[in-house]
Amino acid sequence: RRDRRWCQGNMQHLRILEESGLRRDEDYTIQATDMGLKGADGNHLKPDVIVHLPDSKHLIVDSKVSITAYERFCADTDDGRKQTHVNDFLRSIKAHIVGLESKRYQDIEKLGTPDFVLLFMPTEGAFSFAMQHDPELHSYAWGRKIVLVSPTTLFATLRTIASLWNIERQNRNAQEIARQGGALYDKFVGFLENMDAVGK
Repeated sequence: RRDRRWCQGNMQHLRILEESGLRRDEDYTIQATDMGLKGADGNHLKPDVIVHLPDSKHLIVDSKVSITAYERFCADTDDGRKQTHVNDFLRSIKAHIVGLESKRYQDIEKLGTPDFVLLFMPTEGAFSFAMQHDPELHSYAWGRKIVLVSPTTLFATLRTIASLWNIERQNRNAQEIARQGGALYDKFVGFLENMDAVGK
């Protein structure tokens, strides 16, 4: 069941990550199976995606939210059942928010995360539908340190992070150029001093 929920958002999530300009296994890690992350209860945790930030910081993105009830709503023609699907969908999202909050990724020592986690909804339609039918959903999630994101808002966030990494790499390159330039200057000075000594 968990794998099915992961697959629902997986394809879209991975495509957004690839198009954002971030590099897999360098700028982001999928499921972090080799990081040995454990929750307060000692259970192993495998966040869907850990986005690496400059200064050894991390951003957790979860994409296991189920849109099954939303798909049923779209396919059903009976108004009575449609309302049931709406209720099921919103209840499913809230249950996942509560479950995600309980993992407390923010408290894991190996991660330097902000005090919130991104919860990715894989389709714009499902995201808009949820917001339309429960205008307080954002507040409900934020009260539990969860930020709901759609493909559009996730892509914008990841592009911003990719830009930060580009700036970081440029700064590192500039520092390395300055370091090597300084070392080269010192060698030239030493060479000239040696030549001067030879001349004398």
